[in-house]
Amino acid sequence: MAPLDRCLASMANLTLSRAARPLASQPIPRYLAPALIQVRQASVVRINKKEKKKKPLPKDYRRHKLEKHPEHKQYSLLEAMRILRATEVGQPAASVKYELHINLKTLRNGPVIRSSVRLPYPVNTDLQIAVICPEGSDIANAAIAAGAVAVGEESLFQAIRDEKIEFDRLICHEDSEKALNKAALGKILGPKGLMPSKRMKTIVSDVTKSIKDSAGAAEYRERAGVIHLAIGQLGYTPDQLKANIQVLMKKVKAEAAEVSEESLKEIHEVVLSTTMGPALSLNGKLSDPESTVTVADVSSVM
Repeated sequence: MAPLDRCLASMANLTLSRAARPLASQPIPRYLAPALIQVRQASVVRINKKEKKKKPLPKDYRRHKLEKHPEHKQYSLLEAMRILRATEVGQPAASVKYELHINLKTLRNGPVIRSSVRLPYPVNTDLQIAVICPEGSDIANAAIAAGAVAVGEESLFQAIRDEKIEFDRLICHEDSEKALNKAALGKILGPKGLMPSKRMKTIVSDVTKSIKDSAGAAEYRERAGVIHLAIGQLGYTPDQLKANIQVLMKKVKAEAAEVSEESLKEIHEVVLSTTMGPALSLNGKLSDPESTVTVADVSSVM
């Protein structure tokens, strides 16, 4: 029995000794390893964002060359009126207006054209005019007699501050210029185009004459290189519309020539449109030789 016991004992020792030894050749799986041993590394994604540089705006308003774009058709005045009248069929002739858009070649930061013109056939004949002048003075009485809807200084200033602007044009007598500047109403009147100024000839010495001249005058201002102005009503004949366009173009050309001494400013294109109609580029002619449209065709009642 002794040899058998010794054999069993040696086998037990051998088994215990082998189980205690770590298996160096076989790595421990990560899911079986203790939490302290498991080290997770966050993935880092580097994104190289290149800031897009904004292209600087050109110094002038870009205008396409009309001669290089044959698809850009230009119309005579009679042909343009025929198309525009066709788009406004069924509308009251007095409620629809022809609008002229004058595109200029000019610098973005250059001087702008702002003035008024007395058209041979006025479009707006019901303008409401207010006059800044001393309260109860002879000037105020003369202004009321000439058709002014409101006169005075402080009372008119307060109405403007309260946004009770019930007039289309504001004239200031030169004796009330200091009171106007002291009232500081430029932030209210400026955006509306109503701020009196000597350049616009709305600060005057003769209020009565100015009111009469303003009754048939139309103000215009260049915005983003374009001048917009209502040039006639839909019921106007070609001769009436042509006369208004010629007077306005002559005035704008003269003003552009004066401004060109500082920076170049010239007329590039003239476009005619209506309230609901398309915009048609004009070629400067009353009619084309190959056109069959006559003056009588666009002069009759719609």
